[in-house]
Amino acid sequence: MQIFVNEFSVTAHWDGGMADDGLAAWAASLRGVLRAPQVTLGTVFMGPEFFDHATEVLEILRVHARIPLLAGCSGTGLVVNGQELEQTGGLVLGIYHLPGGVLRGVHFTQGQVEAAEASDWWATTTGISPGETNGWLVFADPFHIDGERWLTQWNEAYPRCPIVGGLASGPAGQPLSQVYLNGEVYEEGGVAVAVGGDIELRSVVSQGCTPIGQPWTITRAEGNLIHEIANRPAYQVLADTFNGLPPDEQRRAQGNLLVGLVANEYQEEFHRGDFLIRNLMGGDPKSGVLAVGARPRPGQSLQFQCRDAGTAAEDLVELFSRAKDDLSGRVLYGGCLCLCNGRGRHLFSDPHHDAGLTQEVFGPTGITGFFCNGELGPVGARNHLHGFTASLGLFVGK
Repeated sequence: MQIFVNEFSVTAHWDGGMADDGLAAWAASLRGVLRAPQVTLGTVFMGPEFFDHATEVLEILRVHARIPLLAGCSGTGLVVNGQELEQTGGLVLGIYHLPGGVLRGVHFTQGQVEAAEASDWWATTTGISPGETNGWLVFADPFHIDGERWLTQWNEAYPRCPIVGGLASGPAGQPLSQVYLNGEVYEEGGVAVAVGGDIELRSVVSQGCTPIGQPWTITRAEGNLIHEIANRPAYQVLADTFNGLPPDEQRRAQGNLLVGLVANEYQEEFHRGDFLIRNLMGGDPKSGVLAVGARPRPGQSLQFQCRDAGTAAEDLVELFSRAKDDLSGRVLYGGCLCLCNGRGRHLFSDPHHDAGLTQEVFGPTGITGFFCNGELGPVGARNHLHGFTASLGLFVGK
């Protein structure tokens, strides 16, 4: 059982099962060692074994750890500090003191997504205007909500406001998950925490890829099909890019090719982190068409990408290092790490890769999180739903 304590947070893993008295004593002990005078936010992620007891668990945690705002979801794998608990089960809890922070939580549903029309609809419905939040921490059910449609609406309602989080996971093979807000358990929709006041939500989104070849301009596209790149058959441009790689890079890219769509066309140069990564679903050498997991548009810049364990590690190191430099001199209060189910031991040979690197780069800090069915985070000025991604949200002082 790992417990991390610092001036602003306490984070820990509970693996004692549904023992009311033991869980209550554990929650009270965590609140007792928090060095701050009060709790601003609690995050909780539970393994599927708690599904039948989730409401009771939330009440115990809220009462005994004295948490005014508690949010989270279910996860088949959990993250706490430098550990990735992929098969351990239990629950992880983080309690955070965020000085000057103003945080509010809301639950949203598919019915609201279908009803939303005007760009100010969500601000009116949530009671939270764009000026009242510096970012959103979001956990959503992947089975009963149209995440892409919801994200499109919130990108318009809260422009340039980062959304960090993930889609809940549950029992293998079952379309079931849970999201939590205070004492409520929801099996549909999502929960969102608006982070405002003197606290910012800083995002780091690592999609695990490295660009190969050079950037190109899409000259003909329809739906998810790219017909031409630079006025040439798209498949031929891909083949030429692959054939132009050194032999060792060709071996690395075999079966690991994706497309990167530039998020900000106004940059003069494109680097790692500037692309929205999407799957390369197939190609037809006769017609020259490529099918991708997006709807690219003519005039958009594209660069082919490679993803494997090595590129994922390189990407995470570089993006974390940039973020650390950007945050120099600012107070880091803790954070939430949301990892794709395809990462962890499935991708890396060593355990605790992403969580361990988070602690290594940012220093000892209170982190909780889970393994997701999809990750939320911004690329460029807009938020997206990702796969095979590590999405980190950091609570930072202004």
